[in-house]
Amino acid sequence: MQKAILFGLLVASTILFYHADGQARKTQGMTMAERVQQLTEMSSKRAVLRFNANKFKDYVKTAPRNYSIVVMFTAMAPQRQCGVCKHANDEFGIVANSFRYSQAYSNKLFFAVVDFDEGSDVFQMMRLNTAPVFIHFPAKGKPKNADTMDIQRIGFSAESIAKWIGERTDVQIRVFRPPNYSGTLALLFLFTFCAILLYLKRNNLEFLYNKNMWAMGALFICFMMVSGQMWNHIRGPPFFHKGQNGQVSYIYGSSQGQFVLETYIVMVLNAAIVLGMILLTESASKRGDPKKKKIYAIAGLVLVSVFFSLILSVFRSKTQGYPYSFLFK
Repeated sequence: MQKAILFGLLVASTILFYHADGQARKTQGMTMAERVQQLTEMSSKRAVLRFNANKFKDYVKTAPRNYSIVVMFTAMAPQRQCGVCKHANDEFGIVANSFRYSQAYSNKLFFAVVDFDEGSDVFQMMRLNTAPVFIHFPAKGKPKNADTMDIQRIGFSAESIAKWIGERTDVQIRVFRPPNYSGTLALLFLFTFCAILLYLKRNNLEFLYNKNMWAMGALFICFMMVSGQMWNHIRGPPFFHKGQNGQVSYIYGSSQGQFVLETYIVMVLNAAIVLGMILLTESASKRGDPKKKKIYAIAGLVLVSVFFSLILSVFRSKTQGYPYSFLFK
């Protein structure tokens, strides 16, 4: 009985080996036209192709090629804790879909993604130890340094990716983002709520003449716009970034992007600066106790100096080469 089982396992292993070997030989024996045809058929179903180690070798590393391919190396599995990878994947998908439905669409450019858990061998082959990474593999020759997108300098928004691809391939992609109606619905709900409130309070509308209330509302809107809340609504960035070593980043290292928590930090810094300016103004215009006016002036000066220095430091960290600072580096 044991001999029969061992014989069956040996036969099955032999069949699987020859089947895998036959598939590998079949793929290696494909002509360039056949590879292009297969890539075109796959991209017609899915704008971004998913490659494992075998497909990467067959369609990217195998020469000759008459097409360029842009590959995003990522790590989307939750255990990898790559918060930026999901956002980068969404932006990459927007570029790929924009190309597929544009007039510039052809079989000379393809988009693919290699996930670490599906192609760790590819990461070792490319000597990659981080994610996400965007690399352009040209139709002729090997990738150069400029074929690796510098996301620390230009970010990884869909517009930045499309511009970089245009520089590497001369294929100009106009980015089309899918419509987002959540903002419109939220605005409609806000107006409806305000209309109902005014109707219920129609006999007591003195609060509409309260200047402080309107001033606070205007400041709040200004803080939201200046801090980048509209950008968050359009792009949907991660709340913060946690690196592979457990290091948490609250400030994005380039002026081309930001985190949600970063916008809250900027909002608080701007609010503190405005509060300091208000205290300075009150200390100069207010009549009364000189001691109280002195406290207002000192508090306002401290708030403006400290928080302006902090927001200047944030700006320096996002804009490489900016030479100016105040209290903090």
